Amino acid sequence: MPIAIVCRGVRFDEGFRADIVVDNKVIIELKSVERITNAHKKQLPTYLKLTGMKLGYLLNFGEDMMKRGIARTVNGLPE
Repeated sequence: MPIAIVCRGVRFDEGFRADIVVDNKVIIELKSVERITNAHKKQLPTYLKLTGMKLGYLLNFGEDMMKRGIARTVNGLPE
């Protein structure tokens, strides 16, 4: 799904493409890699900040057990 963003007053009609967006509230990023890298982990928080959404999930189908391939990310919660 193409996501439009505004950065420094410039609008990009397709700032990035989200794999799945649920009810304009949750971004789901899909991967199928042997190991999740730091680059993969940084994608989702960036997407959440750009959209203003609060919740995202990274699902890696390359893990031997799916429960090991699920990572939850939140944006903007007080620490």
